[in-house]
Order: sequence, then structure tokens, then C-alpha cells
Amino acid sequence: MASGGGPLVALHRWVEGEMHGMLGMAAAPIVAMVLDIASNCKSGPDLQKELEKTNFPKGDKLEDFCKNLVDKLAPIGRPAAKRSGGAASSSSAPPPGKKQKGEESVKAEPEVPLTKEELRERDTRERDELNERIKQRDSERTKKVGPGTIGADQEKESKSFEFSNDDERREAIEHIRMTARRKYLGEREVKIADLRSRQVADAEWLLKGEKLSSAEEQYIKLERQLYDVAKQRMGERGVEKQDGYAMPDEYDEMAETKVGQSKRFSVLEQRYEKTYDEKWEANEQQQLEDATVKRGVARYGAQKGREEKTQYQLILDDAVEFCDPEVVGGNFKAEPFAEEKHSDSEDEKDMNVAKGVRDDRAAKKMERESQKLQACRKSLPVYLYKAQLLEAIRDYQVLIVVGETGSGKTTQIPQYLHEVGYSKIGKIGCTQPRRVAAMSVAARVSQEVGCKLGHDVGYNIRFEDCTTDRTVIEYMTDGMLLRSFLNEPDMQSYSVMIIDEAHERTLHTDILFGLVKDVARFRQDLKVIISSATLDAEKFSEYFDNAPIFNVPGRRYPVSIHYTKAPEANYLDACVITVLQIHLTQGPGDVLVFFTGQQEIEEAIDLISYKTRGLGASVAELLVLPIYATLPTDLQAKIFEPTPEGARKIVLATNIAETSITIDNIVFVIDPGFCKQNTFNPRTGMESLVVVPCSKASANQRAGRAGRVKPGKCFRLFTKWSFEHELDDDNAPEIQRSNLGHVVLMLKSIGIDDLLHFDFMDPPPPETLIKALEQLYALSALNDQGDLTKMGRRMAEFPMDPMMSKVLIAAEKYKVVNEILTVCGMLGVDNAIFYRPKDKGLHADNARKNFHRAGGDHMTSLHVYNQWEETGFSLNWCMENYLQNRSLKRARDIREQLVDMLDKVEIEHSSDPQNLDGQLKAILSGYFYNTARLRKDGSYVTVKHPHTVEIHPTSSLFGQQPKLVCYHELCLTTKEYMRGVIEIKPEWLLEVAPHFYQSKDLDGFKGKMPKGQGAASGRNAVADL
Repeated sequence: MASGGGPLVALHRWVEGEMHGMLGMAAAPIVAMVLDIASNCKSGPDLQKELEKTNFPKGDKLEDFCKNLVDKLAPIGRPAAKRSGGAASSSSAPPPGKKQKGEESVKAEPEVPLTKEELRERDTRERDELNERIKQRDSERTKKVGPGTIGADQEKESKSFEFSNDDERREAIEHIRMTARRKYLGEREVKIADLRSRQVADAEWLLKGEKLSSAEEQYIKLERQLYDVAKQRMGERGVEKQDGYAMPDEYDEMAETKVGQSKRFSVLEQRYEKTYDEKWEANEQQQLEDATVKRGVARYGAQKGREEKTQYQLILDDAVEFCDPEVVGGNFKAEPFAEEKHSDSEDEKDMNVAKGVRDDRAAKKMERESQKLQACRKSLPVYLYKAQLLEAIRDYQVLIVVGETGSGKTTQIPQYLHEVGYSKIGKIGCTQPRRVAAMSVAARVSQEVGCKLGHDVGYNIRFEDCTTDRTVIEYMTDGMLLRSFLNEPDMQSYSVMIIDEAHERTLHTDILFGLVKDVARFRQDLKVIISSATLDAEKFSEYFDNAPIFNVPGRRYPVSIHYTKAPEANYLDACVITVLQIHLTQGPGDVLVFFTGQQEIEEAIDLISYKTRGLGASVAELLVLPIYATLPTDLQAKIFEPTPEGARKIVLATNIAETSITIDNIVFVIDPGFCKQNTFNPRTGMESLVVVPCSKASANQRAGRAGRVKPGKCFRLFTKWSFEHELDDDNAPEIQRSNLGHVVLMLKSIGIDDLLHFDFMDPPPPETLIKALEQLYALSALNDQGDLTKMGRRMAEFPMDPMMSKVLIAAEKYKVVNEILTVCGMLGVDNAIFYRPKDKGLHADNARKNFHRAGGDHMTSLHVYNQWEETGFSLNWCMENYLQNRSLKRARDIREQLVDMLDKVEIEHSSDPQNLDGQLKAILSGYFYNTARLRKDGSYVTVKHPHTVEIHPTSSLFGQQPKLVCYHELCLTTKEYMRGVIEIKPEWLLEVAPHFYQSKDLDGFKGKMPKGQGAASGRNAVADL
């Protein structure tokens, strides 16, 4: 809002009222136009002449209006100009009274250019004002997924309802539900009738004066009659004594006698009387029931047949050979829990039991389940050390808790703290490195606490905030806690913060170490617990000022480790074969298999399905379930469901199952010894996921997933010599092998300017940090002093890479915000839009080519999303075009989240689907770093820091060889490939990034294409491919 916000708002409302009297309307653009004209006029007659030129009605009303408006504007002064770039600046408006003293001379004065220091001060002031507005919007527009908070009136009302027993409570709830339903139906009927009336009136108005056919006239007449009848019935119902449906009187003659009634009821019993020939006359339903009953009846000689059948076993040709096992762990003994025997089946069969008796049985069943949960809690290793743990937390502000996987650190410690009263002075927070872990752990703890998820126990992840004001135990991803420092840098709402899975050393976890350590020194009342599953916790202790270490020893059952006799050439095939070996030769128990990514998991599912297809009923049922980070929530929850009796569950997981989640009934673990790690080359800017051997600590974590319910087995698909001599002790921290652009921007937004002296546990490489600062400066997120700019504060608000955030902000300049929102959503799913079945590769390639659009891959992705949206987000359409419906849904979620954030960062929504150049320029505004030029040999070389790259074969520009391209990312496979490629013009670089490119960098683009290169040869290459 402009300066003088209070008087201007009142003036704006006064103008609206006056214009309503003169014109009968007061649209916002017209009001703004009138105020703008009035601010340039000295007197009422001058304003009247200007308004008459715009066809305002002449007369005394207009004369009085103009005179009063000029008088009202005099003490206020000239209104501030329109916001530029979506942000309002109070400094841009002249002071009150400036207009009256020599306005013409002020207009004639030339604008004095601001110095660098003045520009920096203005940007800092605008940045701080934007920060305050963002905080205010956060507090006003926080969206909760969990149940709503309870106000004081509701709490007082709820306390007034006190019941002596459960029966009274249930009756009261049923009565309230029925009353509310009747009230809703009555209101809904009135609204529907009103809607119908307006629909009929609109139809009559639209067709008025038109020449109608007899069918159309009959339709309009019928619609009017139906509405009149409905209105009449509604009026009559108010006169009647009864409101609703009334049972009709008996009109059937057979109902007059008991004999007739018994004949009517006898029809229901006919299906249970065998009046047909079993061989020919039975229908399909009856044949199925008879066959089911027959299978359930014991027959003579059945046991002998089963014994003969089990004398033989299936033989696998390519069985994996393992060495003799090594047994580890198994020093924890839990007290057995004797479950109370009961029979729910009898209760379910007897449907004539009184309602009170059924309720009592249901209450007893819930009590048994609660006892089972509490017994399970007591059986965890951490329970034996509950008193000592709480005493240590009371005595020390920072505590390092070390316990093996499955010891109960994540689920039990927050509950212990809640039980002793830490939640009365603030929330108990617990971070998780992954979204799946935060959701699953919160669901489990809410069951143990006995509350609905989102009340006392909740979670907060990207796209979903399942918490309320009454939440006392909050599980969140470490990224969400890091973003919360923007609005609450002192963590005032928390009394305890638990950094869980600290041994994984993720990028966000390492940053949280430094921030939480600093806050703990400032807030003596804040308790900090660092939870780790590795025994090497001395490093954590030294970092947190020699904090004490609390060990939770013990594993439930021993685990035997099996190594292969020789290295395996293909670990994917070896994993599948080992799964079948376990299923055919081992006892009951579920299997957990570790893979490096989603693609391997899907290939393994297909391979298991192929190898078990011909086995039929000779083997027990196999339930193959995947688990990885991008899997939908409903499919993720399936791995936690109990395994059906007689079946075996095979869980195919990434390293998400190492420590983040715990799956019950896992007895066997298969470890191929590989994982994916993120690597970043600061010189080339290439960030890629590379399959590397896992560390010894990671292998031990995987083995620890077995042996939770009984003695377990871990099958390692590598030799013992490889484990001892080829595997590193620990993985390198992610902060030393990642792009730090987003993290540096976040730290700058929090207020940490001296990054070189930030207290990192393991400092990142200096060249990586310098690269991040240079990139942010080039994106205008930092000024030449290294301070955060207003642009940088807006970019920090988006949960995206800084380059992509700059693209979205630049889209406002080119009026293509709607299109760029879609592009950002599609880029956020990591090239997982198309899939290519092996047996239908040609069809999938053709379907992909049909989506190609001019401009490049970003325009192709935009076209795919628009087509999907036009089909109503159809699943069948995705299957027909070989598209990942799951990935498109995630892209839609990202897009919707970004749409909700536009107002927060003051970006005006706009759309121009035909402005292709504007869309490409907006993308180039953020990714001008990533440009490459064509060389004579047909390859590409990056414009800055030259090195050779190639267009990825899946790109829509593959084979066309444009002279100058901009790419989204580099990936390393057999070569360094560019993904997400668009074609650009040299002059665009000078337009969007004049501070980064000079004319000499772009010389040589007017030469001819090399012989044998270009679009024609590209088409031939694609045909050969």
C-alpha cells in the first residue's frame, strides 16, 4: 500500500460511494483512474473537464464531486505510484504536502541518479519490509491439514457435557448427529430450490425472443412445472405435523393374515432349499458355494496326499552360494507378554446380541489392543533405561543418545518427555531426514498415545502440515525445521528438540547442528537431544561442547551374517534369486531387500513376477511391496500392514529403510552392498546421483533390520574380504558433496552473514562455498557486499533451487507466470514423466515424440501437463501415452504449492500461452549459467568454464543441433549429458544477464553449420536410433 495508507483508504471508499450515486457502479480500475486524474489536477473545474472527456455524465453532481475530491486530496498529497515488481515501497512516495508547493517545478526537475550506497540502503529497507509482510501473511494464512483448534467457547461447551457412563455419551452423540443432519438437510433443500429457481430464470431469459422448437418449449415448461411443484410441496410440509418420510399403511391383501405374511417370508428361504439337480441345474453362485463347502470338509487320505506332495522341492538353476554365517548381537531379553485369549468370531456371528453387550465387547477389544501396544513399548530396549535417561536429560542441556536400530529412540523418548511434563512449557520436536519416516512414526506414536493423528501428535512435511495449536509432539523433516528458522529463529515454541538419525549426516542435518547449537547457548531452557544409531558418537560429543553420551545397549535377537563365496556380477539378479531361495528353503518371516533407486525396484518387481509366473500353487504366496521416497502415501502404508497367514512379504526398499522406518516381522535382509550418493562438481556445476559401494556402518545398519521378532539372517551379496578391505568405515557427509546454493541462501535469510566462520561440524570445500556465493550474486540474490537483497529474500521463500526460484520471479516480468508455474512443477519430479516398457519400446518412443514442441524440453513438459489437465487428469490417458500418472500428480502438488505462495512473495498472476519467447527468456533468467554452444564436430561446449557436453538422447532437441542451448542440469552416465534443453538466441543472454555475459563471449554464432550437421542430419540420426 502506498504511503498515507489510512487517509487514502478512506478516500478510496468515499470515491466508491460517490461513483455509485453518479454511475450506479464503482469498479476498482475506474476508481483508480479517477484518483490518478485527480492527483494531476489543481482545481475542481480542471478535474471536471478531464472526467467529461472520459464520458462522465455532466451536471451538478459531477461538479460537486470534483470540488470535494480536490479538497480531500490537498491535505493527503499525491498518492504513491503503483508497485513495481509486485512490492510496495513506502520510500517511493513523496511526503505529505509536497504537491501544494510548486508542483510544476518539482515535475520539471530531472531525476538525480542514486549512488550505490543509496541503492543498497533502499534495497535493504525494501527487503526488511518484505520480510515483515511475509511473516504477517504466514501468521494469517497458515494452512493446517490436521483437525481444527479448539477455541475457548468450544472448550467451555465441551466441558458442560459430562456423562456418567459410555451409554449416555453414545446416546448424546447419536442425538446430536441426527439433529445436525436434519438441520443440514433442511438448509440444503432451501439452497437447492433457490439454485433451481435461478437456473430456470436464466434459461428463460437466454431463450427469450428466440425461435424455439416444440421440444425446447416443452423442456422449459417442464422445468418450470417441476420447480413449482417442489415449491408447493415445501410449503405444504410446513403445515403438516410430521417432517420427513412416513411409513405407508398396509395395502397388500396378503398382509391381513398371518398365513399370507408367512408366504411372503418363505421366498427368502428358497435359496437354501436344494430343489435342483446338483450336476446340471445349479447356477454359478450355488456351484461356487458348494465347491467352497466341499473343500472345507475333511476327506479320508488327504494327509497322505500332502505328505507325498512335500517330498519334492523346486530347484533353482542359478542359486547363490553363501559361506557359513557369523552371529552378531542378541544380548537383550524381553519379558514375554501373555495375550488374553478371546473369540471375536463368536461375537461377530451372533448378530442378535444386545447393543450394550456389543459395545462392552468392543471396549474390551480396544482395551486388549491398548494393553498389547503398552506391552510392546515395554519390550523395547530403551524402556529398561527410562529412569536413567530422563535423569540425564534433566541434568544436561545437550545429550547424545546412542542406540541400535529398533531400540525405540524415535518413538519412545518424545513420549517419556511428554509424560513427565516437558510438553507443558513448549512442544517436543523431533526431526527426520525423510518425509516417509516423519509420517509413519507420527502415526505409530499417535496410536500409542491414544489420540487422533494431528491432535496431540502430528507431523509437518512438505505439502502437508498435520498439526494444530494443541499438538505437543511434532515430527518433521529437517528441511521444514530449517525453514521455520525464517519466522522463529529462537525456536521459542519448542521446549525440547530431538535431532534424530544424526549419523546419516544429511545436508540439512549438518546445518541444523550449527543453528541448534547456537540457539542452545542463547536459550538455557531448551533441551537438545542428538539421536544416533552408530556407536561412534565421540564426534557429536566434541562438537556439542563435550556433551555426555547415553548408550542404550541391546538387540532383541541375534542376527547371522551370510557372505557369498565369490563376488556377484549382477547384484540385481542375485537379489531376486536370493529372494526365491529364502522363500523356498527358509521358515516363515518377511524379507527386506535393499536397492539403490526406484528404477531398480521396479525392475526387480518385474523379474520376481516373471520367475514366479510358472510356479503356480506349488509355492506359498509372495507379496512384493516397494518403498521409496516418491511413492504415494497410500502405497507406502501397505508395507506396515500385517502379512496374511501362509504368505510372505517381500519389501523392496531404498536406503530409506536403513534407519528411518521400522517394518514389523522382518526376519531376512538381503544387502547387495550398494547405494546412491549425491556428488557435485563445483567447476562444471554438475550434480548427479552415482551408485557407489556403501560403508561398513551402512551395512551394519541394514543387518540390524533383521532380528526384531525372532533370530534373523542377513545375506550380503559380497565377500567377507570385500567388507573388511574395500568398504569405507563411514560415508562422507552430504555437505561435502552437494550444491550449497539453497543452503547459503537460507542461512543468509536467517541472518547468518559470515559463512566462512559458521560452526560446521565438517566444513564444506571452500570452492563449493565460493561457487554458491558467486551464483547467488549473479542471480541478484546478494549484493556486492554479500548481503541479502530483496530479490534474494523472495527467492528464499520458495522451497526450490535458487535458479528455479529466479525463473518464477522473472516470469512476472514477461507475463507468463501461469506457464512457468507448470514448468517448475514438471521440473520438480526429476525426469520421471515418461516411462518405456521393454516390450513396447517403439510405441513409447512414438508417443513421446508426439508431445515434442518447438522451443525444447520445457515446452514439451508444459504441453504434456496441459494435455493431461484437459483430459481431467485421466489415468487412462496416461497409460495410453506411457506417462507416469504418479509423477504428474506430484507435479500438480508442487504447482499448487507454488500458486499458494505467489501472494506471499507479491507476484502478480499472469498468463500468455502464445508468448514462447517470454517463456524461454524467463527460464534463461535463472539458468543463464547453464549454456552451451555447438562446435564444428557436432558436440557442445559450455560457454563459461568450457568443457564438452552432449544433448541427452531423450531430449526433444536431440539430433537437431541448435547453435546455442540452455540446459536444466548435467547428468553423468556414459558421457556428460544435458537434460532439460531449450534453444535460445545470443541476444537474450545480453538481455537477461548483461552482468555475466559480454559480446565477446557470444562471437561466432553467425557462421554456417558444419557439413553433415543440422536438422536434416538430426532427423536421420533419430531414425537410425
